[in-house]
Amino acid sequence: MSYAQHSPPLGSGSKTPTSRRTFEFGKTHVVRPKGKHQATIVWLHGLGDNGLSSSQLLESLRLPNIKWICPTAPIRPVKTLGGFTCTSWFDMREVSSSSSSENGGNDDWEGLDASASHIANLLSTEPTHVKVGIGGFSMGGAVAAYSATCYAMGSFSNGMPYPLSNLTSVLALSSWLPGGPTCRTLLRNNNNVNTIHAKTRAASLPIFLAHGIADDVVLYKYGHQSAHSLYSAGFRCITFKSYDGIGHYTIPTEMDDVANWLKSNLGLEG
Repeated sequence: MSYAQHSPPLGSGSKTPTSRRTFEFGKTHVVRPKGKHQATIVWLHGLGDNGLSSSQLLESLRLPNIKWICPTAPIRPVKTLGGFTCTSWFDMREVSSSSSSENGGNDDWEGLDASASHIANLLSTEPTHVKVGIGGFSMGGAVAAYSATCYAMGSFSNGMPYPLSNLTSVLALSSWLPGGPTCRTLLRNNNNVNTIHAKTRAASLPIFLAHGIADDVVLYKYGHQSAHSLYSAGFRCITFKSYDGIGHYTIPTEMDDVANWLKSNLGLEG
């Protein structure tokens, strides 16, 4: 499935004369609910990984009422890897303070918008009675966090409308918020009607963030800074969990915390 910049957000695969890049997404894997279908969550893998590995991890969680959609990112050159080509939700030079600080220079907004649009497209056909959410690990979590800001503001960074109006949960593990200060500024510095609505959406959206203190890939301080940026932007339902001695990976205790948070937040049966 492809996405062309400036095409309608739900029109993945279309292309307009003003498009600069087209993104070809890989295979999507789905874990069907084993019980009553109450929620659907798109889960995004980390840099260089794929949707299959995510589906295998999530299938082991004791969450029978959740349908998991696990897409695979486009294959593209990544600056932080010296131009090496692999699956990546967006391009980046590095994960550093500039990803969470005022210069915001590391952020590939076109790639972020393409991935966020692709995710919204995957959720757009879910039944109206089913709660929907977005989660991910590392770079996947960064796109999930960015999607939270798109949902709150009602638009992507390119100004196109964000199509989801029923997002109920966002999770980001070992991750960061791309363009944190940019999102904070947009939500705080305007007083028009759309911004007032954005503040309401931000304040009511539950977000779960988790980070290993010993993470040497996405440093703990960037996860902590991201939680602060989200709170400063008006997101009030934030749970931030830290794990002593844990690096850039998940552990059973963390995934148990994810499962318990989802059960409580989504009101799942069983």
